Amino acid sequence: MKIAVLSRNPKLYSTKRLVEAIEQRGHESVIIDHLKCIIELEKKSPKIFYNGEHLENIDAIIPRIGASVTFYGTAVVRQFEMMKVFSAVESQALVRSRDKLRSLQILSRAGVGLPKTTFADSSKYADHIVKSVGGAPLIIKLLEGTQGLGVVMAETNNAANSVMEAFDGLNARVIAQQFIKEAGGADIRVFVVDGVVVGAMKRQGKEGEFRSNLHRGGSASIVELSDQEELTAIKATKAMGLGVAGVDMLQSSNGPLVLEVNSSPGLEGIENATKKDIAKEIIKYVERNVD
Repeated sequence: MKIAVLSRNPKLYSTKRLVEAIEQRGHESVIIDHLKCIIELEKKSPKIFYNGEHLENIDAIIPRIGASVTFYGTAVVRQFEMMKVFSAVESQALVRSRDKLRSLQILSRAGVGLPKTTFADSSKYADHIVKSVGGAPLIIKLLEGTQGLGVVMAETNNAANSVMEAFDGLNARVIAQQFIKEAGGADIRVFVVDGVVVGAMKRQGKEGEFRSNLHRGGSASIVELSDQEELTAIKATKAMGLGVAGVDMLQSSNGPLVLEVNSSPGLEGIENATKKDIAKEIIKYVERNVD
């Protein structure tokens, strides 16, 4: 079987580990920079050209699409799907996961626990927004932010109003979320493959930092999930239609609360924390879905 990893950087840990796992399972691997793909469309004959050559005989793809290139990356994934190539992450699920507001709406409808969240078109409704999430402190997030960027904790109601006005002046859309104090600056990343939890870690923000992202200096350790946490992660992944996902959640007095379902979760933190071969689990999932 020939499996392509869609990645712009072959040196990234996740890309290298997927290639290793593909080859260890006896398959052929290829890395494709999705931004260098050319899409051709005609009646019942979708094609992709890469470095001037027609891409053929690829059995499956594993998308590693960065948030900044979601539009074109998703178009490439969709083109592969039109060519009857299996994708470990479906294009439509990828699009849904990158729209934070839409994701939360989907999770809410599915009955997944969430921090109380409010969205409005203008900062003139700031007083209502702040009150609706329980007042200060509260979290304000850019809808397009990633890896903890564009996430602000407003300590007071006045600070929240000022932050929302500033973002409004930049024509940047934000959501406001309830601050979960008992989480203590930590969250849980649960890795789900094909509807099964294959690994979980607790990420703790560095001292004085409410964001737990490893990219921002947080630390990771293995964690044993409660039954409710495991079921929540699986339910959230299913609601988003993802075959591979990283579910971020907070431990609260009201049970697990999902922050985000990531469609291109990194492997380095979870593999180092759990000592599990997560890349192999992804390849086994691909094998089960390709004739």
